[in-house]
Amino acid sequence: MTDVPIVHVVDDDEAVRRSLSFLLEAAGFRVETHPSAVAFLDRPGIPPQGCIVTDVRMPEMDGLTLQQTLVERGIALPVIVMTGHGDIPIAVQALKAGAVDFLEKPFDDELLIGAIRAALERNQRDQNRQSETAVLASRLAALTPREREVLAALVKGHPNKTIGYDLGISARTVEVHRARVMEKMQARNLSELIRMWLSLHPESAEASRQQMP
Repeated sequence: MTDVPIVHVVDDDEAVRRSLSFLLEAAGFRVETHPSAVAFLDRPGIPPQGCIVTDVRMPEMDGLTLQQTLVERGIALPVIVMTGHGDIPIAVQALKAGAVDFLEKPFDDELLIGAIRAALERNQRDQNRQSETAVLASRLAALTPREREVLAALVKGHPNKTIGYDLGISARTVEVHRARVMEKMQARNLSELIRMWLSLHPESAEASRQQMP
């Protein structure tokens, strides 16, 4: 049960919390309601599976501050913001801060349900990506310092002879290290190995794009 995603409804209006809880549970979601952003953040052990549906204007801590606090605490749950009629500029600010959607009250039930399903799908993709990154990081950690040097040179596109010259080893030795790197990283070919490296070092991909004419 712990892996079932939770829709966290954060709103200081008890009637809204009850209404949304009834609606979402009827739609098949697991729901938890919280009377304030502070109450949600005080929840012990916030699970990484799920999403947050929060009002913008609340006492103690508003929706934007909640978003900021989530980022600071490393809680990567997608956020859907509910706004009143005059809160559209605040909602836009929330989107810029990372919210996945905003809904202007009163909103259609199906619109909310669709937004939540999209948020949960995004959360699942993020969880899968994090798991894959953790696996790749553990494989990378298993490389020897020399194998890491060879890998870094391969990613830059250097041939074996150049790598050998730069590292002071023979091209044949480079080939041995290269084979071990491929085996430890479980890469089927060089292009897959490079994709693995770039997924662990996205700044490398960005630097390469900036250098392109």
